[in-house]
Amino acid sequence: MKNICLILSTFIFSISIAKADNHNIKKDGFLSKDFKITKLTIIDDPSNKVIIINNHGQNNFDGKQKNCTSIDQVRNRVSLVGEEINGKKILLYNLCAHKIEGDMGLKWWFSKKPYEGKSKLDKRVEQNLELVERLVSLGVPRKQIFVTGHSCGGLTTLLFFSRHPNKAGGGIAYMQACFDRLSKKYKLKKVGVDVGLEKFKLKKPAQFALRAKYNKEILEQLKVPLLAFTHPKDPFEGLTSDWLDEIEGMNRIVISEDYTIDGKKCHKLGKKKTDKFPVKNGHQMDQATCFQFYNPIILEYIGSRI
Repeated sequence: MKNICLILSTFIFSISIAKADNHNIKKDGFLSKDFKITKLTIIDDPSNKVIIINNHGQNNFDGKQKNCTSIDQVRNRVSLVGEEINGKKILLYNLCAHKIEGDMGLKWWFSKKPYEGKSKLDKRVEQNLELVERLVSLGVPRKQIFVTGHSCGGLTTLLFFSRHPNKAGGGIAYMQACFDRLSKKYKLKKVGVDVGLEKFKLKKPAQFALRAKYNKEILEQLKVPLLAFTHPKDPFEGLTSDWLDEIEGMNRIVISEDYTIDGKKCHKLGKKKTDKFPVKNGHQMDQATCFQFYNPIILEYIGSRI
């Protein structure tokens, strides 16, 4: 009964967010600066394009969700569209995974059964590989394709390069996370990371085991130099991300200790140009307009890989 109530409350919450936010993106394809979507057919002058693949976050671990993503999640990635690196122009492809479901589905999160089959994350990695191969077939050099992602999309990015190190030029993970609000729910700042994660293990052993499996795979197999952004006040994996520093070639950037970047308070934009909302959640720091402070670093990283 408790699980049913939790699922229902999550569903109602998701519906309320969808009604309050009507600038969601429901289709995949190339995104222009005004957020118009163009389907993938042909690419003009593909050898002189840099393709950034955007992997959005998820609102549950293994099930489907109503929308692909919101403009908030892609706004800063869109700001890179049209930039040139060594004469090669950047295009952004938003890859929708909201209709993908893992073999065990949404209910597994409330189960103690070990995961069997392919999770949604596994299938998202395969989805990225299929898109990369399609882009290559259209004439885009493999080294000019970059897999990136926010939250679960960030974890997808890390898993992609652990499994397919030579299939794309590079990747950027933003706030990698897909296993609930670990930092907040288990009070990691107060009790410490090890103690908090042990509580997570006792409460959700199957979910703990799958997270540990993915992290181990990334630690042991990821060899491609990647760029990663984390924030200590991210309620998800904010206080559990130090293990990324153990990966050879990983350039992990801790955005800040608070909600400022370069001494400026961070805001998110609303539906109107006059709307500005202060960021109060570290998981959303890569969605704030102030995050574009890092655009030169991102462009430098891309340039180093092509």
